Amino acid sequence: MTTFESTELTRTLAELRAGVRVTVRDLTDADVAKRTTVSELTLGGIIKHLTQGERAWTHIMCARPGVPDRMFDTGQYYLDGESLASLLADYEAAAAETDAAVAALLDLSATVPLPESPWDPGLHYWSARRILLHLIKETAQHAGHADLIRESLDGAQSTGA
Repeated sequence: MTTFESTELTRTLAELRAGVRVTVRDLTDADVAKRTTVSELTLGGIIKHLTQGERAWTHIMCARPGVPDRMFDTGQYYLDGESLASLLADYEAAAAETDAAVAALLDLSATVPLPESPWDPGLHYWSARRILLHLIKETAQHAGHADLIRESLDGAQSTGA
């Protein structure tokens, strides 16, 4: 059930996703695979990670059984010959899945159990609201990383400068 709050949260998330897409505008597959800092991060790897994050958190928010596929995979930033077009298409599909799941929720306050993680053992519960806020935070954080990587790559900024 779509509410004002769920609409506002998904709109904010959509704006952040759009910012990530702007950051990779006019780049080639080779560009998004380049490391421009000492870290392993690449623009393509960030998009792949955001896609995986959306799918994992949507899995949890919908109270699907089991641990989401590749949730704790530390290699999810690495590209395996993926093209920018395929990465963006997969990101769009994951975003649509998240948005549809949120629209179907009856109550953002309903809690679901989190899978036990290696860094935080034990049973924890989060509300759908908190999961959405977490996705917003993660997307904003990684959009900032992407902006820095893009600027290091060719001087372009997400603002179009």
